[in-house]
Amino acid sequence: MDDSELTDVLEDAGLSPYQAEAYVALLGLGTASATDIADSCDVPDPRIYDVLRDLETKGYIETFQQDSLTARARNPDVVLEDLRSRSSKYLDAAETIEERWNQPEISDHEVSIVKRFETVVSRARELIETAENQIQVGVDPEQFYAVREELIAAHDRGVNIKLSICTGPDDEVPPLSDIEGTCTEARNRKIPAPFFVLVDRTWTCFAPHHDSVNEYGVLVKDRTHTYVFHWFFLTCLWEIWDTLYTERTPETPTTYVDLRHAVRDIEPLLNEEAIIEAVIVGYDTETKESVELTGRVTDIDYTGSSIGRKDPVPLAQLAGRISATLVTDDGTYEVGGWGAVIEEIEATEITITNVQYE
Repeated sequence: MDDSELTDVLEDAGLSPYQAEAYVALLGLGTASATDIADSCDVPDPRIYDVLRDLETKGYIETFQQDSLTARARNPDVVLEDLRSRSSKYLDAAETIEERWNQPEISDHEVSIVKRFETVVSRARELIETAENQIQVGVDPEQFYAVREELIAAHDRGVNIKLSICTGPDDEVPPLSDIEGTCTEARNRKIPAPFFVLVDRTWTCFAPHHDSVNEYGVLVKDRTHTYVFHWFFLTCLWEIWDTLYTERTPETPTTYVDLRHAVRDIEPLLNEEAIIEAVIVGYDTETKESVELTGRVTDIDYTGSSIGRKDPVPLAQLAGRISATLVTDDGTYEVGGWGAVIEEIEATEITITNVQYE
């Protein structure tokens, strides 16, 4: 770094142009009179004394009388500490600018494009940590371990978690001992897929798989957009793939977080005239207040029911409007699925507590 560059840096560090020039000149001279310092730089003779006093006040130099006012540079420890402190602040500012550029503030309804995959994973971890009801996850084995601890904590809180582990030809599926305790059910998609996390029907974190040409991510906070991602999960990452692990047993009540999956199991039982008792948790579609209803499921209806029923019902037949009728002690309710508008209740959790035949 030449004298001109060093002078510019010292000005950036807070010295005036005259102070920076005088200090650089004094570094080269060692010890010099005020007059000699002025002759070695562009500081005017009448100003050199004030400049030297200011440098002494800042701790850069010390002055003394020797025939005339003489100065020498002090041990640079103070100067170096100041410069390094400023450098650290510049680095911190640079990192903050980069972080905010990659992860802009998320408003109430926003779709954000971020540049780094790490930003998507970091945001997914944060959202999993705050999940209350349900999580859908699509990850490769390495990504699974990146979010595993957060999944375990969410599972321990009672969150319903569907985990799709997507493997390529050279990938090994994590052992069941590592999967158990992270999810309600896990399946293995034997094709690489994007990184995907959907939380509480509201948030989606999405990034192309690692072989994609461009590295970017999408963060979505919007129920309408998230519903589209939900169907991507159902059709591409879940429906046709083999089950690796499930917590379901014949002895425990069956809980669903999607009315469509519940209908698939309920319809054959109703056809056999079974009495189905259920607890439904969700929202009143008019007031948006939380509700919990206990009663008997007496009927189901969905747009594709007229196509011709099969066992199990194909997912495509459940893609339209779908509802269940719940009879309680207080009255009869029409219960809809995700995004219900016509029905009185939007169900977020359906638990079949008892099935019996008359």
